[in-house]
Amino acid sequence: MKTPTPLFHPSVWRGLCVLAACLAGPAGVLAAPLTGCLIEPERSADVGSPVAGVIERIEVERGQRVRKGQVLAVLRAEVERASLDVAKSRADSNADLEAAAANAAFNRDRLVRAEDLFRQSFISQQALDQARTEARLADQKLKQAREQRAISRQERDVAEAQLSQRVIRSPMDGVVAERHAAAGERADDKPLLRIARIDPLRVQLVVPTSLYGQVRVGGKVGVSPELPGAARLIARVTMVDKVIDPASNTFRVQLELPNPDLALPAGLRCKAEIDAAAVAAAEPAPGATRHR
Repeated sequence: MKTPTPLFHPSVWRGLCVLAACLAGPAGVLAAPLTGCLIEPERSADVGSPVAGVIERIEVERGQRVRKGQVLAVLRAEVERASLDVAKSRADSNADLEAAAANAAFNRDRLVRAEDLFRQSFISQQALDQARTEARLADQKLKQAREQRAISRQERDVAEAQLSQRVIRSPMDGVVAERHAAAGERADDKPLLRIARIDPLRVQLVVPTSLYGQVRVGGKVGVSPELPGAARLIARVTMVDKVIDPASNTFRVQLELPNPDLALPAGLRCKAEIDAAAVAAAEPAPGATRHR
């Protein structure tokens, strides 16, 4: 009968070492099995027009990189521009205000002279009262002129706001993911463009319940995009679901993956690997006690 090989025989020890090396990560740390994941935009927005109108031009194309506040599209605005010109003319006009101010100053001087003449008994009480009334009326007209100028400036601001609604701007930095309209079409409730923010990227990961409590916010996860030539990247855990899916016995984890050069597109499938060293470096779970 063949004698069994002892457990601590050198050949068995070498085999165990090889197996451990295969299960270890790049730094020799035991790692969890690869899990499928999906790389998505950090967020996206369907951009439409706040007012109905006809599109004059679209300033961007699909796939183009845009900045927050950049002009995406312009609607026809001939009426709004004309209304703004009229409102500016009224707001910038000083004729009525200057006339009211001159009339008020004249009547105040006239009242001073009337009071002096009344003290010298050269005019009657009735003439003095008339001078006082005319001075008060002149002051009221000056006040009305000032209020009217303020209203004219507010009307100008409203006209500028109405015109600005004809210019559609990007709500964030990102890329044009979809273009739904063209010049000459009518803009209504439908979106004109879709803007996607892909720096950073968001990675959705479904993790077995056996790892619940080990994956924590702040931990690092290795992500390998299913793209030729793509290197393994490191993402940070930003959200761990608090609800377990009983059907699949899994929970969801959300990661943040930096993409400053926009080299990695969104929509890719990927493989995620959670290594033990990264999990240990994560922030403590809620309720955990630190010993000093």
